[in-house]
Amino acid sequence: MNGRRVCDGACISPVRRAVAACLLGLASGLAAGQRPWPAKPIRIIVPFPAGGQTDVAARLVGQALGEALKIPVVIENRAGAHGLIGGAEAARAPADGYTLLVASTGAVVINPLLYEKMPYDPLLDFAPVSQLINVPIVVMTSTQALPAKTLKELVAHARANPGKLDFSSAGNGGSSHLVAEYFKYRTGTSMTHVPFKGEAPATEAVVAGHVHLMFNTLVSTLPQMKSGRVRVLATTTRERLPELPDVPTVAETLGLKDFEASSWTALYAPAGTAQEIVQRISAQVDEALKRPALAGRLKELGAVAVGGTPEQLAQLQRTELEKWRQVVKAGRIKAD
Repeated sequence: MNGRRVCDGACISPVRRAVAACLLGLASGLAAGQRPWPAKPIRIIVPFPAGGQTDVAARLVGQALGEALKIPVVIENRAGAHGLIGGAEAARAPADGYTLLVASTGAVVINPLLYEKMPYDPLLDFAPVSQLINVPIVVMTSTQALPAKTLKELVAHARANPGKLDFSSAGNGGSSHLVAEYFKYRTGTSMTHVPFKGEAPATEAVVAGHVHLMFNTLVSTLPQMKSGRVRVLATTTRERLPELPDVPTVAETLGLKDFEASSWTALYAPAGTAQEIVQRISAQVDEALKRPALAGRLKELGAVAVGGTPEQLAQLQRTELEKWRQVVKAGRIKAD
């Protein structure tokens, strides 16, 4: 070997070996961002105004998440354009686990079906984290304007008078509009859409008898039932609601076993966020939503706490996209 000693690693001094290990660890730490996640406040973007159901749900879950991770969680409202503004900002954010998005069905499922140009792709630009809530929908009718006392009578009346029944909604493309279109699609009925600017005026139109019916949220419907001016003929949920145990579902009444439609809200991260971070957030959120105190607070808002894994949310989103794609096409629904 020409008098040269070959070193197989054993000849490296302990000091040199320690220095090398230290340098390697330092390089790894720098590559990973130096400090373990989370090391600074997390922001949750809500693409709707403060005070709404989605916003309040985000704040409740954000508070629970912050307590679990021992880090501040800040809610930022980026409202406008049916959720597109906030969604676009979240999609552009660094995938470092410090920016999350609370999105409704409309933001990640309906918008892509209504708008030809989107500032983000819900399937490519976001990583599903966990579903947060479901918002039950009921079939609310006017006792003054509509004689039907059961859902079967309503369907029969609608079929005998195509296009003559009016249904109100909180706005074009919203859940109260799309769920009604889904009902029309599945029952083969024809009804006329009357959009309003918000849930309150749309509800009042039915209470006053100006519009025949509405596919309304449970929380907005319950107070109106006491007046006797509205009836609840069915729920669009999979199972009967504890608040209305005597009210059947659309599925059981009409024999449509797979009929289910609701508005839901979920938590997302920018695509590319480390899977370990996504899983950790998901587990903390799922655990928080199972607490009676948090679930009870959400129930007061008219929402059902859900939770679940990233995989379950991804499957829900794919299923919902396919379902609502058929509804939007059949109803020839366009964005405002």
